[in-house]
Amino acid sequence: MDIKDLSKVQKDREIKLQKLRSEGFNFPNDFEKKYQISHLIEKFGALSKESLEKKNESACNAGRIVLKREMGKVVFMTIEDSSGRIQAYFSKNNLDKKLEEIKDLDLGDIIGIEGVLFRTKTDELTIEVKDFKLLTKSLNPMPEKHAGLTDIETIYRQRYVDLMSNKESRDIFIKRNKIVQSIRKNLEEAGFLEVETPMMHPIPGGANAKPFKTHHNALDKELFLRIAPELYLKRLLVGGFDRVFEINRNFRNEGISTIHNPEFTMLEFYEAYGTLEKTSQFVQKLVQDSIAAVNDSLLITYEDKELDFSKDFEIKSLKDLVQEQIEMSLDTEEQIFKAAKHKGMKIKKEWGWGKVLLELFEEHVEKELWNPIFVKDYPYEVSPLSRRKDDDQDYTDRIELFIAGREFANFFCELNDPTDQEERFKQQVKQKDSGDEEAMLYDDDYINALKHGMPPATGVGLGIDRLVMLATNKSSIRDVVLFPTLK
Repeated sequence: MDIKDLSKVQKDREIKLQKLRSEGFNFPNDFEKKYQISHLIEKFGALSKESLEKKNESACNAGRIVLKREMGKVVFMTIEDSSGRIQAYFSKNNLDKKLEEIKDLDLGDIIGIEGVLFRTKTDELTIEVKDFKLLTKSLNPMPEKHAGLTDIETIYRQRYVDLMSNKESRDIFIKRNKIVQSIRKNLEEAGFLEVETPMMHPIPGGANAKPFKTHHNALDKELFLRIAPELYLKRLLVGGFDRVFEINRNFRNEGISTIHNPEFTMLEFYEAYGTLEKTSQFVQKLVQDSIAAVNDSLLITYEDKELDFSKDFEIKSLKDLVQEQIEMSLDTEEQIFKAAKHKGMKIKKEWGWGKVLLELFEEHVEKELWNPIFVKDYPYEVSPLSRRKDDDQDYTDRIELFIAGREFANFFCELNDPTDQEERFKQQVKQKDSGDEEAMLYDDDYINALKHGMPPATGVGLGIDRLVMLATNKSSIRDVVLFPTLK
């Protein structure tokens, strides 16, 4: 890039870099950083001024310059790495002619420093620098130190700038990691095996969603990015694994919103011989432990409203919740269609009563479910992979977890009857042919797997991104995804 096209700040920095290059600077990679800054703070932060003087403790650290103050023959800087910040003190007494080089350093530059620890008159733990080395020259200016990065577009499009200037943003992704660790720990302690399944599928399946298409040139074959790993994980149950899980990336070619990103992270796990009651208790524990991993209490605030995770989650049937909300009976197909028309719902001709009942739930009930609640008994029409209830064949042994008006988990007793599954796939194909882009396709290999015999099982899908949003009090998925998809 031509220097004349740059801003004044960038021009000045480019000129400095050109001068450094002429003196032999070449972005060195030979500085050995011995400790994270947090190590120094944890080990020596509580020592008094006198104790530090006696210890004469050496420090060899590196980080980005985030603050700088020049005071005649001394310079104070704040150096930051991923673990924290510490003050560095540069003086002419220690560095002589190098002090001018130090004054030429800019905010954003990355330096290595060696020195000894001491406390200033204001009692701040500080490194008295005996030697330093410029490691990386920053050519673009950092955001203004007090306001930080405030432009939302820049925050999401240039996450690296957001992270380098905003500790809160870094903390969110540290918390995200803690939540994932908590989930993985619970699953492994419960005897689940972590596995990896394909991300490119010959047939999209495992969920009702519109897939992304891709093409394999060598095979001259159309493939689909994974919308869910479900059918592959259940093949593993057929193969003999009783408990499996995958923390997976899924891709759905749908709209973008504050709660939807085209690629997102899900937990899916399957347990042979599991029951809905046992699975519900385990899902509750996963959620509660995730909240506790990054909060001091199970009573948290989300979007300025209190959420209580300290009690057992409520359980109610979908139909009962809709009846309570709209104050109409829904015991028959006729009553369900009548209620929908009464509520002004536009009904598509291919919809059965189960789809209509689900639409009533989503429109009139879902957003009202604030504290954690398990919603059970979904119509079989909208549950193509779920086992029908023994006492009511119109409904399935399926549960969804709702919190703060959103779905967080979906789980059910798996359908392991190959004849029933085959018929439901055929129904899905008819829906696809009628224009439903989210309907599943017929997967003959999965049917073949079921014919070998899949044990009775429960399976769970849990949204990691939404769980992180909840635990960190963020209203947009873009705040908890490092590099969200943008227009």
